[in-house]
Amino acid sequence: MAFWKKLFATAAITTAMLTGAAQADEVKIALVVKSLGNGFFDAAAKGAEEAAEEIGDVEIIYTGPTSATAEGQIEIVNSLIAQQVDAIAISANDPDALVPVLKKAMARGITVISWDSGVAPEGREVHLNPSDTDLIGETIIKLAADYLPDGGDVAILSASSTATNQNAWIDAARQVLPEKFPDINLVAVVYGDDDSVKSTNEAKGLIASYPDLDAIIAPTTVGVVSAAQVVTDMDLIGEINVTGLALPSEFKQFIDNGASQAVALWNPIDLGYSAVYLAHSLATDQVEAEPGATLSIGRVGEVTLDENNAAAMAPPFQFDESNIDEFSKIY
Repeated sequence: MAFWKKLFATAAITTAMLTGAAQADEVKIALVVKSLGNGFFDAAAKGAEEAAEEIGDVEIIYTGPTSATAEGQIEIVNSLIAQQVDAIAISANDPDALVPVLKKAMARGITVISWDSGVAPEGREVHLNPSDTDLIGETIIKLAADYLPDGGDVAILSASSTATNQNAWIDAARQVLPEKFPDINLVAVVYGDDDSVKSTNEAKGLIASYPDLDAIIAPTTVGVVSAAQVVTDMDLIGEINVTGLALPSEFKQFIDNGASQAVALWNPIDLGYSAVYLAHSLATDQVEAEPGATLSIGRVGEVTLDENNAAAMAPPFQFDESNIDEFSKIY
C-alpha cells in the first residue's frame, strides 16, 4: 500500500511540474489599441485571437485607453510591464511620446512592435504598416477623384494630429496631387481625434467653411462614418461625396443611401493576426529584426523589413455597391 501511495504522490508531483512548465511556456502578447470601442480594433482583436489559437500556448491581452491619447497608452504599457508580458504590439496615438515607456519595456526583456500607427524606431523592434504609405495616400485621393471628372474641392478629416499613419498618408496624398490629380483642390485638413462627436463637429465645420466642397476624405473608420452621417442628416447626398477608409460592416448603410460612392480598407482581422504572428516570432527568438529580413506572417504571407525595420502587409481594397454587401458580413 505504501508503494502505491508513493507512486501516486510521485505522479502528482510530476503532473504539477509539467503543468507549471506549460504555464511558464505560455507567451503573453498584449495587443494595445488606440482606443477601445472602435470597430476596426475589435476586428483586429479577432485576428489576434485567431493567430494565438493557430500558434498555441499564447494568451492575448486586448487593451487600450477609453479615449485615443498617448497618456492613456503610457499608463497601460506601464501596467503591462508590471504584469511581465512577453510582447507588446501597439497601435500608437503618438510616435514619440510612447518611446520612453516602450524603451523601458524592451529593457525588461519585453518584445515591442508597433502596427497600424507606428512608434519611432528607437521605441520598437518592428513596425507593421497595414499597407504601403504612398499607395494609401494615392488611394484616398483617387477614391474622391474617380467621382469628380471635372475636378473639385476636397477636404480631409483625419484622426489625431499626432497619428503617425494618418500624417504619413496625408503627406503622400499631398505629394501625388500635382502630378496625378491636378484638378483636385485640397482645401483643408482637420482632426476629429477618432472621436465621433468631435469628428461630427469637424465635418459640419468643413461644410460651413467651404460651400463649394465636393468631397470629404476621412482616412479613419471613425471619421468616415461621422462625416457620412452628417451628409445624410444635412440632406447633402449627391452634393458631397464622403470617402476614405471604412469598415464595410459599419459603412454599408452609406454606400446604400448614396452618401458615399466607394471606400477602401485592408482587412483588420488580417492586421491583428499578422501583428501577433510577428510579435510571437520575435518574442520566442525564432527570427531577428534587421533590415532586409523576410519574416513570415502566417497565412497572410511574408513581409520584408526596410531600413527602418518597417514593412507593409497588403494593398488596400475598394468597397462599393458591387461588393459592400458581401464584405459587410465578414468585417
